[in-house]
Amino acid sequence: MSVSNFEAVSSNNFVISKYLLEQGEWYRLISCGFVHFGLFHVAMNMMLAYQLGQMFEPRIGSLRFGLLYFASLLGGSVGALMLSPNAITGGASGAVFGLMAAAVVGMRQEGLNPLRSGLGLTFAINLAITLTIPGISIGGHFGGAAVGAICGVVALAPSRWRMPNWLAIVVPCLISAALIYVAVSFVNA
Repeated sequence: MSVSNFEAVSSNNFVISKYLLEQGEWYRLISCGFVHFGLFHVAMNMMLAYQLGQMFEPRIGSLRFGLLYFASLLGGSVGALMLSPNAITGGASGAVFGLMAAAVVGMRQEGLNPLRSGLGLTFAINLAITLTIPGISIGGHFGGAAVGAICGVVALAPSRWRMPNWLAIVVPCLISAALIYVAVSFVNA
């Protein structure tokens, strides 16, 4: 897409691309997680986010859940930016993939096999869809999943690990700061 057409398409919404960040529109690292391309896109993301929230927000609390979501959203934004810098990207999929990956990690930490649950199968199917259907942000999905998995290690650590509760707050905050630094460095390189 040419720059002039690109500007016309993206000037009135909150999607992300390297070009838009180069214009100083850094809010798009977050706002792109609230833009969806059609009813099915938003419905699938919100259904999964709701189900995952019901699954483990009561266990870790709203603050830790929100930080996990936010860090995963940034992971998805930076992943999309790195793998497809010129693509117009939007959606909460990076955050949702982060929640799924965190839940899978949490299940493994408890000694459970996620593939024997609906969650493991849903995650596996979504990974397959990401890799096979054109137009889906591989960087967004895998970036969100990687960050969610890392944050999930501390947020969903079993009580027998005796991990301090504050780690589940500090880790997503540090990762979020690092992701913003990576995005700024990438755009300004």
